[in-house]
Amino acid sequence: MEHPARLRLLGLGRSVAAAAAWLATCSSGAKVLLTPEEALKLAFPGAAIERRTAYLTPEQQKTAQKLSGDDEVPSALVTYYVGTKDGDLVGTAYFDTHTVRTMPETIMVVVDPAGAIARIEVLSFSEPEEYLPKPHWYEQFQGRPLDDELSMKRGIHAVTGATLTARATTDAARRVLALHKALRSTGKP
Repeated sequence: MEHPARLRLLGLGRSVAAAAAWLATCSSGAKVLLTPEEALKLAFPGAAIERRTAYLTPEQQKTAQKLSGDDEVPSALVTYYVGTKDGDLVGTAYFDTHTVRTMPETIMVVVDPAGAIARIEVLSFSEPEEYLPKPHWYEQFQGRPLDDELSMKRGIHAVTGATLTARATTDAARRVLALHKALRSTGKP
């Protein structure tokens, strides 16, 4: 198993194939709920999906860190997936692997063309199942932009018995939106 500090980089800095291989061989006993391919098909039904890679400048990394409120500077390497239908952007998907309590979780955060969260899907969860929020809890992220309300202290409701998962998911959503905003500053995605 990879070191927890490097887990977040797995989903953001590697391809779906690498993430799928990691999920399949993870020795932590992770419960795999969706493969990356299944998650992308759910996010972009009937759309063309293109894998893209971008390299953030040090300034973009610092901007993303500041916007997300994260303690760590994000990786300069960002892999993301763009869904298009009839030539129009449907959304952009990012994978984020992070530690919840002591074990990893991988989620996909889909950003709509306006820069708000379209959906969140849990791909794998290694903590006990009782720490995984019910699917309807994730719906509160839909339509949320990167602002002060995207916080457990403000607009995101906690989950009794799954507070650490709720916090980790909210932090991941902020990281993804911050990376997305940094990429948009360069004319991407």
